[in-house]
Amino acid sequence: MKKLGLLFKEVSENQIKRSLKESNALFIVKYSGLSSPDLSALRQNLKNSNARLFVVKNSVARRALKNCVPETLIKSVEGPCGLVFVKDEPVNTSKVLCGFSKEHEPLKLEVGFLKNRVLERKDIEALAKLPSKDVLRAQVVMTLNFPISGLVTTLNQILAKFVICIDQIREKKETK
Repeated sequence: MKKLGLLFKEVSENQIKRSLKESNALFIVKYSGLSSPDLSALRQNLKNSNARLFVVKNSVARRALKNCVPETLIKSVEGPCGLVFVKDEPVNTSKVLCGFSKEHEPLKLEVGFLKNRVLERKDIEALAKLPSKDVLRAQVVMTLNFPISGLVTTLNQILAKFVICIDQIREKKETK
């Protein structure tokens, strides 16, 4: 029979591996000095953007990430740090993390991992400045819609000018 500590480490390691497979991105944050209510608020904000903060012993995190992510990412797992697993688009999560780190100094963005690419802090901040997928889709639709609406406006103006011209001709004939 396994000891409880070993069993907990094994379950945590398996959960990290499973979360990594289900996630679109991974961010590593340092939370040293962050109060418990602030950490709970961060978790709630991340939950709203369909992400999850996972805090576990560094040795367990390194062992779980060993064959899944590049070595530079594993090296940043030192001190009190948390793994943020992103299920949806990483833009919203990076906005939450950047906004929260600006309001709460103890939270530090370390690195991220997105589609086989390691993201540094500046990359995560750049990602946070991007518009969301919904905004980008709306911009594409507006771009595609603009020529059509321009054509409709032009045709309406031609018809309006034609009606005005006919009306002026009618007025001229009535005054004669």
